[in-house]
Amino acid sequence: MSVRPPQSFRQHQQNANGFNVLEYELMSERADALGRHGLKVEAALASLKSWSAERQSAAERERLVNEASDAVWAFFIQREICGLRNNRDAIQRYGIPNEVLARLGAVRK
Repeated sequence: MSVRPPQSFRQHQQNANGFNVLEYELMSERADALGRHGLKVEAALASLKSWSAERQSAAERERLVNEASDAVWAFFIQREICGLRNNRDAIQRYGIPNEVLARLGAVRK
């Protein structure tokens, strides 16, 4: 939802592309949040990839897959907030496994 200030509060001098200060700040915060979520996805996927059957249990792998799916789900939501509707490029760039994608949005008990 976009909120436009009343005409009486409108600044007379806007920059050439029409963005005011509030819109610029909101876009900046969205981009920053998207970057933070991307880092969380990278960390969760790295933890999942470092899992080995010799050192860790199957329950640990299950936990790592759940954490990765939660991180990816939050990342996809933030991408949609930023206006990026197609997630194929993110799936390819981050190398998100199918087992993580299959659990997106799942509510666990």
